Amino acid sequence: MLAGKELILATKPFAKEIRWKSWYHTIVGFLLLTGSILGTYLVPPVWGKILCSLFAAAMLSRVFIIFHDFQHHSILQKSVPANVLFTIFGIYMITPPSIWKRSHDHHHNHNAKLFSASIGSYPIMTRQKFMEATKAEKFIYLAIRHPLNMFFAYFTTFMYGMCIQSFVSSPRRHWDSLVVLILHFGFATFLVVYFGWITLLLSFIMPFFLSHMLGAYLFYAQHNFPGVVFRNNVDWHYANAALESSSFMAMNPVWNWITANIGYHHIHHLNSRIPFYRLPEAMAAIPELQKATKITLNPGDIIRCLRLKVWDPEQNRMIGFAEMVATDMPVIPKKAG
Repeated sequence: MLAGKELILATKPFAKEIRWKSWYHTIVGFLLLTGSILGTYLVPPVWGKILCSLFAAAMLSRVFIIFHDFQHHSILQKSVPANVLFTIFGIYMITPPSIWKRSHDHHHNHNAKLFSASIGSYPIMTRQKFMEATKAEKFIYLAIRHPLNMFFAYFTTFMYGMCIQSFVSSPRRHWDSLVVLILHFGFATFLVVYFGWITLLLSFIMPFFLSHMLGAYLFYAQHNFPGVVFRNNVDWHYANAALESSSFMAMNPVWNWITANIGYHHIHHLNSRIPFYRLPEAMAAIPELQKATKITLNPGDIIRCLRLKVWDPEQNRMIGFAEMVATDMPVIPKKAG
């Protein structure tokens, strides 16, 4: 049984990109994205525009994950054209370079640590810490993990968290967050003035809204699922965190294509240098990778993931409100006789 460093080394052969494949997926992704957005302008029937808008949302999701791989240096390293292309895309997706890479790298390096800053991750509290928290702290914690936050991720996670909050916290360091916001609202205003509200909705708002919502939930479920393990910093190990605290989201071929194999998240966390198109290959070749906790996008699995609220060290698992209330109930002794 491979484990720890040996398991990471076993994935190394798959961390070599196939250059033509990287360019193929990148170029096709951008062409399909551009075509679907243009379709919202040019296709005459309203239902055709709506279909193009939905496909644009799917392509934003796919290209974003390819962009995410580029940020991990798993594809198209040292390519100037790719750097220009993905920098523009990152700005378009309201993910400023200065905050996105720093926060996501922190997430990878501290995934599933109980006592670490929740930079780039959903916050996690132990049951005791939650019970001792102030009302304001509980509200903020639950608000960030609430389904509505994921549903409106375009506004909350990306527009506010990635741009507004980062700029307010450090204007000099995150000046590009303000630039991204100005460009985003400037382009939205241009669409309204010259093309109208319907075009703004179908070509701009709806694709962003749906793709950001999907991304926010996928990221949540990949690290908040029944069976996930969180550890104290002393007991934490990078390889164990990848396999115990990152899920394998089993999807059909269509969803795997839309999400660029991000469902193989445990392998991505084990070795982020593996290109997205080689993740299934790595899983098929290494038996240890096939034992990850599996979840799906079925409604039942989604509900089970969303119910999880805090980490209970005594039970060594995530629990929801119902269990918290049950374990808090005082035991009243029965009267004699």
